[in-house]
Amino acid sequence: MAESVVRALYGKATSLNLNSKKMTDVPKCVCAIEKLSVLLLNNNSIRSLPAELPALRHLAELNLGNNALKEIPAVLGHLESLKKLYLFRNQITAVPPEVIGNSTCYVLTGRLQNLVVLNLNHNQIQRLPPEIKRYIHRSWCCVCSLSNLQHLSVLDNNLEEVPAEIGHLTKLSEINLTSNKLSWLPQQLYQCKDLTKLHVARNQLSSLPEFHLLLLRELYCEGNMLVHCQPLPSVQDAEVLTLKELVARFVLLEDRNRSSLVHRLLPHYPRLTALLARGSCCAICLGPFLTTWLECVHFINLKKDMKMKTSLTIPVRALLCSYKCFSTPGHAYYGVATREIHDH
Repeated sequence: MAESVVRALYGKATSLNLNSKKMTDVPKCVCAIEKLSVLLLNNNSIRSLPAELPALRHLAELNLGNNALKEIPAVLGHLESLKKLYLFRNQITAVPPEVIGNSTCYVLTGRLQNLVVLNLNHNQIQRLPPEIKRYIHRSWCCVCSLSNLQHLSVLDNNLEEVPAEIGHLTKLSEINLTSNKLSWLPQQLYQCKDLTKLHVARNQLSSLPEFHLLLLRELYCEGNMLVHCQPLPSVQDAEVLTLKELVARFVLLEDRNRSSLVHRLLPHYPRLTALLARGSCCAICLGPFLTTWLECVHFINLKKDMKMKTSLTIPVRALLCSYKCFSTPGHAYYGVATREIHDH
């Protein structure tokens, strides 16, 4: 190993392969190879990285797969030229925000802005940080530190949720969320207009967000608990909305009118603005609502509606603002119900 490092150091190498060298630490002298652009450290027992690593200002690809990292080293956040980062098969349980970016005064300054591939397969991650986003909302601004990310793979982890802000990673072309514990995906996923491959197999999903609005070429969703289209009769009483919900709907509706007094004054109430940001839109009447909704699905045939090779029929989640809208004739939305099976 030492011979390889010395040869690379004096030869001004641009790549260095230290794969399967039984290392527990990365030699500090590696950080002196100034022109290094590819560093392969996979299949070792590395538990930490040297603080001098940011000296590799040209490093574009770093493979740390199959090591003993228990967290993503914060030093990675200083590798500004990094485009491909492989962290598969470690013991990582979380993605700390300081790796993704540095938050100061509500402005997220990206460090890994050039990252194109992020591979976190086969770890123990339970959640992704909300800092993986580009989210602009009136009085505060977070600029996505991964705005160039094209491939995100978090296969075989313990993810229970995906942040809604993932929809602002508009350059994503492939997301692999296979073999996690996801019971739902955010509606904002359809905002990833460049997405062509979506892997969500072997989760706990009952429906998918509006993926049919994307130009998907491949969708993998086997091994979930997707609802089936088996219509049952249902009679529902008109719901009584809380005062909070009624006021929220009024404010959200007024906020759509840029000339209204409500729209002009809302920026002065950041807590209220943050609360209303959780609102959604009815799939039928397009009216806004905050927290009271009816979860429905409609069905998309992949072969007929999206020209894919498979003929699977997939339930797509939709939210309605009331039973009044649900009872409106002429739509293709179905309420979701659990059917009890009794043994005789």
